[in-house]
Amino acid sequence: MQPFRLHAPYQPTGDQPEAIEKLVAGLERGDRHQVLLGATGTGKTFAIANVIARTQRPTLVLAHNKTLAAQLYAEFKSFFPENAVEYFVSYYDYYQPEAYVPKHDLYIEKETDINEEIDRLRLSATTSVLSRRDVIVVASVSSIYGIGNPEAYGRVVLHLKVGDRYRRDTILRQLVESHYDRNDLELRPGTFRVRGDTLEVIPAYEEQGLRLSFFGDELERIMLFDPLTGELLGDRRAVSIYPAKHFITDEEKLQAAIRDIQAELEERLAYLRSHDKLLEAQRLEQRTLYDLEMLREVGYCAGIENYSRHLDQRPPGSPPWTLMDYFPPDFLLVVD
Repeated sequence: MQPFRLHAPYQPTGDQPEAIEKLVAGLERGDRHQVLLGATGTGKTFAIANVIARTQRPTLVLAHNKTLAAQLYAEFKSFFPENAVEYFVSYYDYYQPEAYVPKHDLYIEKETDINEEIDRLRLSATTSVLSRRDVIVVASVSSIYGIGNPEAYGRVVLHLKVGDRYRRDTILRQLVESHYDRNDLELRPGTFRVRGDTLEVIPAYEEQGLRLSFFGDELERIMLFDPLTGELLGDRRAVSIYPAKHFITDEEKLQAAIRDIQAELEERLAYLRSHDKLLEAQRLEQRTLYDLEMLREVGYCAGIENYSRHLDQRPPGSPPWTLMDYFPPDFLLVVD
């Protein structure tokens, strides 16, 4: 296991050594809440970096906006260049919530524009949290909003090792079930292509691609390559490919979820019609039936987070899974 290694051109000074010692002592005692006080520019981030290095705990740093999160991300990245420092914020460049104006019978569909690079960074964050302990995730309040079940997400990870035997069709099916798209023309994160005995895939959370060479059913070689130039960057003995989406549901749960959503739809339609809200009922039925059809055909739909309780088979009123659920029980939470 890679330990946290703090790189800084200076040592703690002034009140910092005492603050660091007290924070570490509090964590070792099991204190659940501690406060680090200090004016702007007094080195609180550096003090927290020392605490992380001393305690060796996976850490979630929660900031109240994207600007502060980006600043903290850059600072922690410079302090821990050998470790996984990740960035987890909202991936929407534009978000128009759905709305209905009864006076004009006007339905405004939800419109979103997702930033693919931030989506990649979010997937990189959850991948690092599940695969290593030397990880710091700097996040905005987006981290308390629902994402998929971490157990389901971790269950479909594809582990491959040179020299082992695999049925290539099984690997392709697993990639599709993990929401990777086949694209034989253009490789980008979250896609794969097949050329003869070679399978190329770019994990949704990476910028570099993986080239898997087979001889029959035997995996002969795993190579890292640059998708733009095709240049080989090195060999790997083994790799793990994590899903391309956070919402992962197995077939059994998916079918149960579809039945539950259908039952709830019928209940809500009956309520709306009994109150003479026929237009609202029509809108709800049209949208939900379309989503159900998408779930049946491709296992995913726009706004899938709206159905997360059904997909996870959680009881009514239970909270959704969030980024915090991906961390181990002993993780350190820093709220700025």
